[in-house]
Amino acid sequence: MRILFINNDGGGFADYVEVDPGTTVKQFFDQQVRTGKAINYLIRVNRQPVATDQVLQDGDRISVTPTKIEGAS
Repeated sequence: MRILFINNDGGGFADYVEVDPGTTVKQFFDQQVRTGKAINYLIRVNRQPVATDQVLQDGDRISVTPTKIEGAS
């Protein structure tokens, strides 16, 4: 299935990504954002904050935004 992934970490980007049916937000995060912990990010699906165990659906829009910016005081 195809979802839109919006990565707001660093320079940011957006692109469509193919994922397996039944993929949870946590599984998707672990596959796509390999250098961070989900607890340090605001994860939204279709513009709504979600739990990491939510199952993604075809056509969903998932955004990942860091809540802590390295080097900020």
